[in-house]
Amino acid sequence: MKTKSLLPPVFLLSILANSLLCEAAEAPAPDSDLVLDTSGKPIRIRFTYYILPVSHGSGGGLELTNTSNTKCPLDVVQSSDDTPGIPATFFPFTLNKDGVPVLTDLNIMFPNRYTTCPESPVWKLDHYSPTDPSDKVYFITTGGVVGNPAPETLRNWFKIKKFGDGYKFVHCPSVCSFCDIVCKDVGIIVQNGKRRLALTDVPYNVVFKRA
Repeated sequence: MKTKSLLPPVFLLSILANSLLCEAAEAPAPDSDLVLDTSGKPIRIRFTYYILPVSHGSGGGLELTNTSNTKCPLDVVQSSDDTPGIPATFFPFTLNKDGVPVLTDLNIMFPNRYTTCPESPVWKLDHYSPTDPSDKVYFITTGGVVGNPAPETLRNWFKIKKFGDGYKFVHCPSVCSFCDIVCKDVGIIVQNGKRRLALTDVPYNVVFKRA
């Protein structure tokens, strides 16, 4: 005589729930949650991208230059002509196989071949103190590190947020839950004829073009 074993309903529900959780975990993030390049594809960490202004005729891409009396470190500026500048690579704090999500903490790095300075070509703020006056200017320079989230690396982290017809950079790190932080958009400040990237109240509207 054959006996038929029946799985308890609770066990069946558990299997179904686990299956749905696995499917949700493996489901790709919708493109609306990812940063897209000018061809509509998600930007990837293994590629480099030119960071260009949304409006044509408003300068070129980003590059490195010396803006002070010292040779190094180099600072991040916008090219005054229509050249594409230097391509950058993005390293999000949380890796995502589908691309770089908007509003995730990330590090930004230019290729090493574009600098002869000893400092790394990773973006960072030139100084950092949440107790500074609200009108304190923070310029973006180089010498940051990739990863290693900690109070001493807060100035290395940026985010990309949808803005207008493109995106904007924001500095408002979430990698340290107990730290005092500075939150502000990244924009352009003209200093000594150089269009320097800095934290401002007027964001720099950009798009990303695959290099």
